[in-house]
Amino acid sequence: MSAYIPVALRREVSDFYSHCCAYCRTAECLTVAIFEFEHITPRSAGGETTFQNICLSCPTCNRFKADRTEVVDPVTQRQVPLFHPHRDAWHLHFQWNQDATELIGLTATGRATIAALRINRRQMIQVRQM
Repeated sequence: MSAYIPVALRREVSDFYSHCCAYCRTAECLTVAIFEFEHITPRSAGGETTFQNICLSCPTCNRFKADRTEVVDPVTQRQVPLFHPHRDAWHLHFQWNQDATELIGLTATGRATIAALRINRRQMIQVRQM
């Protein structure tokens, strides 16, 4: 069951993320999908419905993240935390490739988040090329 998120909080979160996915940075206006309000720490793990624990997420990133907060780094094969959109600085964990179509992980968290959320999936690369 999804939690009720007040309209004012939805608006605040959408504006904070500039109507882009907090993970893959895709703009909602470039897709046919309606973006979702995702609990960064899942409600099942005690996450609250507060600004500090809600982010805007494209449906695909949200589905691949599910209720996980840690995943395996594909390089070290160790469990690491997923990128936390409110606590972590995006530019410290990610950078765009030369033509800004693929994300590159700069840290274990960045690499693991890209892999787990399948951020560089073919369809998203095509959207970014537009």
